[in-house]
Amino acid sequence: MKVAVIGSTHAGVFAAKQIKADNPDAEVHVYEKNKTVSFLSCGIALWIGDNVSSTDKMFYESPESMAKQGITMHMSTLVEDADLAGKTLKIKDLESGAESEETFDKVVITTGSRAIKPRIPGIDSDKVYDSKTWDNANALKGITEKVKRIIVIGAGYIGAELAEQLSVNDKEVTLIDGLDRVLANNTAFEFSSVFQKAYEDHGVKLALGQMVSGFEDTADGIKVTTDKGEYEADIAILGIGFLPNTALFKDQVDMLPNGAIKVNEYMETSVKDVYAAGDSATVFYNPTQKMDYIPLATNAVRQGILVGKNIAKPTVAYQGTQATSAVELYELAYAATGLTEQSAARKGVEAESVTISEDYRPDFMLTTTPVQASLTWEKGTRRIVGGAFLSKHDISQAANVVSLAIENKMTIDQLSMTDFFFQPNFGQPINYVSSVAMAAVAKANK
Repeated sequence: MKVAVIGSTHAGVFAAKQIKADNPDAEVHVYEKNKTVSFLSCGIALWIGDNVSSTDKMFYESPESMAKQGITMHMSTLVEDADLAGKTLKIKDLESGAESEETFDKVVITTGSRAIKPRIPGIDSDKVYDSKTWDNANALKGITEKVKRIIVIGAGYIGAELAEQLSVNDKEVTLIDGLDRVLANNTAFEFSSVFQKAYEDHGVKLALGQMVSGFEDTADGIKVTTDKGEYEADIAILGIGFLPNTALFKDQVDMLPNGAIKVNEYMETSVKDVYAAGDSATVFYNPTQKMDYIPLATNAVRQGILVGKNIAKPTVAYQGTQATSAVELYELAYAATGLTEQSAARKGVEAESVTISEDYRPDFMLTTTPVQASLTWEKGTRRIVGGAFLSKHDISQAANVVSLAIENKMTIDQLSMTDFFFQPNFGQPINYVSSVAMAAVAKANK
């Protein structure tokens, strides 16, 4: 079996490793246009903020380590064209310029995503930086050490983390977003309002509910114009979001309107012996029970592994995702899974939610701190579809608990009576996950 893996993002790395592990005799070729593999781009903001021990540790594999596992690595190599029906790739060596064609038994598409870069006048200025790749990270690290005033565009996870790390390192930060609150697509209002105050307390200028209309170089840096004002800084950083990087395969496989390649539960596309995974592919979103596009490293890793397990024959089905995620900003930990009441409405799920606040452990302890907890459920069925937690205490695993509940289609009634331990060092007699579920039951019963 001769297999081509196009791209060595997280999905590509894990797909290639799993294919070789499960099929030792397979001939696995990975084609990557860059010189590195497995870059943990989620660490860009942390590196800029001097919270990374070593940049070497921002990669969990290298071309050399992959080769030692029996995988043939083609670095600095671009797949210029692909005939998916014929499993034939047109390949260009970016260093030598040599071109060739190769035919395979199986093709795996793990081309990842591309940063959203709207066609706005001036956006190609060398004072406007992207924040996705290893090259982007190097450029940002170099420039942010030299400048004082920085505009961050996009207040989702990427922009939020960049703005936070820059502000705690004495930079003058302006955070711009088209929506009217920070982390609007990630959090409910009661959580984003806490973060908004934290930004303001740390001197970040918030320019929310504003659409960027232009960039203009100035003698001192860059001017960003929105529909509501003008902002000047030394540089601007884009953190708007991502879209599937799948233009090469247009009209060859079934896709969503945004270009995400549709896959079934075995990571198979609409073309026989062609697979897709990660940011280039769809996921099955358990809260809505529908296919969706959710570019997350965790989804990419699991889907990549499944490609390997199913490459010879359909064997292990995808369990879906809850899009569980977390972020820490200004020592506030936020972890969430599934839908908020607002995002449920956008996706056509009739839902309601409840939010509580209580100390995470008994007040007789020398220290404790509040936890804000939210739970969202589908009306009628009472099926849990989302949960979120915010605290200075590490509440990250609570989101994983609710994620498991969503995947297994648990109701608020079941979660409210699920067995969680009590010990004063760790929690209350009624754990805050149980408490918010009980509050959900009480509200649903009214």
